Amino acid sequence: MALAALAVIAACSDDTVTNPAPVIPQATVLTATGNIAPEVDAFRTLLGASNGATPGEQPGGRREISWDGAGANPFDNKNDFPADFFNTNVKSGAVFTTAGTGFRNDSTLFAEINPAYASQFNFFSATKIFTPIGSNQLDQLFRVAGQPTPAATRAYGVVFSDVDLADKTTIQLFAVDGSSLGTFAAPVRTDPAGLSFLAVTFEQPIIARVRITLGTGALGANVNDVTAAGGTADLVVLDNLIYGEPKSAF
Repeated sequence: MALAALAVIAACSDDTVTNPAPVIPQATVLTATGNIAPEVDAFRTLLGASNGATPGEQPGGRREISWDGAGANPFDNKNDFPADFFNTNVKSGAVFTTAGTGFRNDSTLFAEINPAYASQFNFFSATKIFTPIGSNQLDQLFRVAGQPTPAATRAYGVVFSDVDLADKTTIQLFAVDGSSLGTFAAPVRTDPAGLSFLAVTFEQPIIARVRITLGTGALGANVNDVTAAGGTADLVVLDNLIYGEPKSAF
């Protein structure tokens, strides 16, 4: 009996205990192309009233960056748009980073970089659009509006201009601990306006960082889009960013 009991114990000790894989929260994804306005408005309604540039953490609602405010005028059409403009000058709880050389807020459809871009890109809210310089990727980090306090949001949406290739323009969402919450692709443009909309929502504010990948290349004087003669890159820029009220992450 004793020997049998020892055998059972030994067998149990040989079992490998594995931790279950972490469960990624369920995301709801909204997409639109062509006439994107109804879907954008539905997303705004889902998040609630705009908190504008009101400083401090608000109980609910949304923040939105359209790039069109007069406060940005001194930085327009240059390659040095401040990365923290939308948490300091305008208190919307957003800070940007990029591996490139800077950011550009543009009212010329980037025609000053390359004249061909004037017939390629379009805006959703008149009349400015945005891109990193020297890279086709940027990250957005969230802060309690007007403060250095790290924050997270439950929902994030982007308006893109001129998505030509499937699965190349994406947003990757990250939790507070740096783990990925998933990568989501913007739909390909379907009409001459060239606008696409992508939004992702969760039940709780768990998005601490967003990595936006714009097509397959960065804008440049000698870089043409795949739809232009000799073009080899899918060039994409962005307009409105819409996200749930950033909540303190700690």
